[in-house]
Order: sequence, then C-alpha cells, then structure tokens
Amino acid sequence: MDPKVKDKTGEKKKPKKMISMEAKHEIIAKHERGVRIIDLANEYGCNPSTISTIIKQKEAIKKLQPSKGVTIISKLRTNIYDEMEQLLLLWIKEKQLAGDFVSEAIICEKAGAIFQDLKCDITEMEGESSQGGEGFKASRGWFDNFMKRSSIHSVIRHGEASSGDIKAIENFIKVFEKLISEEGYLPQQVFNCDETGLFQKKMPRRTFIMAEEKSLPGHKAMKGRLTLALCANAIGDFKIKSLLIYHSENPRVFKAYKVMKEKIQVLWRANSKAWVTRQFFIERMNIVFGPSVKKYLIDNGLPLKCVLLLDNAPAHPPGLGDDLLDEFKFVKIVYLPPNTTSTLQPMDQQVISNFKKLFPDASFQALLQSYR
Repeated sequence: MDPKVKDKTGEKKKPKKMISMEAKHEIIAKHERGVRIIDLANEYGCNPSTISTIIKQKEAIKKLQPSKGVTIISKLRTNIYDEMEQLLLLWIKEKQLAGDFVSEAIICEKAGAIFQDLKCDITEMEGESSQGGEGFKASRGWFDNFMKRSSIHSVIRHGEASSGDIKAIENFIKVFEKLISEEGYLPQQVFNCDETGLFQKKMPRRTFIMAEEKSLPGHKAMKGRLTLALCANAIGDFKIKSLLIYHSENPRVFKAYKVMKEKIQVLWRANSKAWVTRQFFIERMNIVFGPSVKKYLIDNGLPLKCVLLLDNAPAHPPGLGDDLLDEFKFVKIVYLPPNTTSTLQPMDQQVISNFKKLFPDASFQALLQSYR
C-alpha cells in the first residue's frame, strides 16, 4: 500500500474533495443570503473550514473568469492560464474562418507563445515575476484536457469542398427553390446522379490470428477498379439501376459461370480505362433512367414530370435533353454550377460514402454464404 495515502495511524486518507467554481459561487450566494457556514458544510459534504476559506476568498472568486470548460481552479492554475486559453480559442477561430490548416503541434506551439507574451506583459506591469510559476508546457496531457474543455475536434479536410464558390451556391439555391415551387415538383420527382470509383476487390489490412502465431504472411493487394453511376430520388424510395463501367466486356468469371449481363442488377458497359463516357451516359438515360422513372411515376399516381440534377462532369453532355427519346422529354435536366458539387451535390452528402462503407460488408457476407 502506498504510504502517501495513509495517515500517521496507518489508516487510508480520504481523497481531497475538489469544489467546482459553480459550487463555490453557490456557497457565496447562499452565505450572503444568511445561510450558516455549518449548514453549508453539511449540504456540500465538506469541512466548515473549507467553507470559511471560500467565504474569505469570495472577492477573488467572483473576479475569476475561467476559460471554457474549466470547472475546477487549482492553486497551480491562475488567471494567466485562463486568459491564454481564451486567446488561443480566438486564434483557432480566426484560422478556421481563413481556411488555414491547424494541427496539434501548431496549437501547442501557439499556446506556449501566447503564454510567454502574457507573462512578459504581467512582468512589465508589476515589475516582478509573473504568476504561473516558471513557465508553461503545452504537453499532450494539457492538449487532451484543452480539447475536452473547449470541445474542439479534428476533422478531415476535403480539397474539393474548400474550393466551393459560395456566391454561386447561394444563387443556385434561390433559383432551384423557385423552380421547385413554381413547377410544383415533389421530392419523389427530384433525382440526382453521380459517378464514383470503386475498388471492388479491396481487402482489409487487419485480420485475427491464433494466440500462438505472432504474424501473418502478407499478400499483394488486388487493385481492380470500376466506376459506378448511382442515382436515386430525393425522398430515397426509388433507386435507379446503377451504371457499371469495367475494363473488360466479358470477365473470366462471366464465362466460367455463364453469367448473362442482361440479368444482373447493373447496366454493364466496358472500356479500357473503366471510365463513364457520354455515349454510355446517354444510353443509360434512354435504356434505364427514362423507362424506370416513367413507370415509377405512373405506378405512384404522380404527374409525369421530374428533375434530374447533374454536375458538369465530362461524361454529362451539356445538351442532354436533346439526346433523350421523345417519350422521355418529361425529364428536365438541371446542371449544378462549377465548383459547387461538394456542397450542392446530393450524392456527395454521405450517400456515396455510406455505399462504399456498406459494400465490403455485403461482399464478405456473400463470401461467407458461399463457404457454407
């Protein structure tokens, strides 16, 4: 047993109870209203001497302005720490608005610089050593506690999103809202389509092995890549058959198992680079999108009209409406402004990312079923 936690009689000492700033302000307010010290001690579960000390220091406690999230003020934490953290939060906010990169190392370095500047200012004003001891060290422990107190957190920066045209985004939202309102489109009639690359053979890098084994031989990762064009309506109750572009027209597995491409759940097309071309996209509009949407609208008793939101990708022809068959002229094509897709593209609002997260699970589930 650690002797530090025992008193002279050999019994364990009770851990020192720290009183929060909120509780101290409550104690001071109640005492000023006439509540006795002994009653306050019983209420807050501490010694009367502790309450007396708080009452004696009430003027200093009232002046304290702890930084965000700080509930306990120790003897080592003085005003200079709180002021430093408040200034640091303002600096982080400025960097965020400017779109600058801020890492843990940069924050710690800036915290140390702010602390030293404050210390120098206090020394000049008082003509003596500043409060806060010899100095401040922005350690990993301090940073973790600072994150909890201030609720700052790290995020992944997306280059495309940071380059969005804010003015164009605001203008498009107004124009699109006016279109939906005037034409009377329902969420079931608003569609969006976007393409994404998919490494369909990608395997996880981590696995479980038996206790007696120390490692597992590595393997060469397979890098098979294809392109998927996903499409759905705004309400999410109708998904269009996906367009799949692969580098091979007839993969070996198709030949081995006599797979008929017409019966699979995607529109299969192929080119050497597995890219979506304008030809493929127009084919999909007339072979899949038009007939599927028309049937969906009729079956649900909806007016025969819809809006398709597209970005300005090279595979999307500028005059796509002219390439549609006459029976599908009810489809209105609306193009998003350049440099706005990261914000306005519905498929970019975690629809595609969620699909990519769920795809490996579905693939492994299919593999497990085949092993049984």
